[in-house]
Amino acid sequence: MADQIEELIREIAAKHGIAVARDDPVLVLQTINNRLLQDSAAAQQAQLDQFKEELEGVSLRWQTDAKDKAERVVNAALAASKCAMDQVLQEGASATSKIFRSELDNALAAVSNHAREAHRAALLNLIASCLTTVAVIAAVWSFK
Repeated sequence: MADQIEELIREIAAKHGIAVARDDPVLVLQTINNRLLQDSAAAQQAQLDQFKEELEGVSLRWQTDAKDKAERVVNAALAASKCAMDQVLQEGASATSKIFRSELDNALAAVSNHAREAHRAALLNLIASCLTTVAVIAAVWSFK
């Protein structure tokens, strides 16, 4: 502090050509002014530190809120995609079931037609064997 006062006395003498003593009221005002500046700087630093802490707190809350919201959005998107996948799977299963049923019905119809034809052929064979049996019996009867 003494160096500052000596430096100030030299500066006033050099610029203004006035000799100022250490007990001059101007130097007292300079000392008061320096003290006020130091106190003001300390108060501003304290306010800046407090503001920094508040900003960090707000930032932490925003980070937590953003994380929570992001998780909710992701969960909602997952639920929606699961529902969509379930719906697509249901529709696919339903379509596959209909196609399978249609193919099965077509195959059963073809088998049914073949079974009817086989039944008709079996009846004709039965009638033919009955006629052959009757003819053999008639032929044996006629030779007796």
